[in-house]
Amino acid sequence: MNITTNKIIKSIALLLGIAMLFSCDNNTQKARDFLADKNLPIGITTNAFHVYKDSGRITSKLITAKMLDYSNRTLHPYSKFPEGIKIVNFENKGLDSITITGDFALSYTKTSISEIKGNVVVINHSDKSRLETEQLFWDEKTKYFVSEKAFKLTKENDTIFGIGFESKDDLSKHLSKKTIGKLETSEN
Repeated sequence: MNITTNKIIKSIALLLGIAMLFSCDNNTQKARDFLADKNLPIGITTNAFHVYKDSGRITSKLITAKMLDYSNRTLHPYSKFPEGIKIVNFENKGLDSITITGDFALSYTKTSISEIKGNVVVINHSDKSRLETEQLFWDEKTKYFVSEKAFKLTKENDTIFGIGFESKDDLSKHLSKKTIGKLETSEN
């Protein structure tokens, strides 16, 4: 084979390779669209341990047995945690500040709102307060919890039972609806 024929063959091979790369991008989008149409996730992760950082400092970690990625949804992309979730936020000089656990969760990407269901427990490790409920909505942007379900809030000297609850995500400044329980207060 002469040099010219060799260059032509290499050029054709290069062009075919480039064409294949561009066609893969189109096939990837077709696959994503197919999965969205069939309401299937584009990714499944098992035994995930995800660490979030801000300015080099660990701010939280997420632990789950299974995560389904539905980020291919145009209007409401989300992640689904069908086998439970544990989130640990670090606010107190790197110590566990808040721990959130539940049997099931949905986290919506665009709104940063999460729904946690089934045996939901929120623990503030700093002041030893504990919230227990069956369903909790968490706005990660405003750091705020809302629940319309029955709850139990245990603080150092109080235990409050009720239906309907709102608070900051560290369980401070809470608003309880339809409450019953024993409260201890000190007069100043």
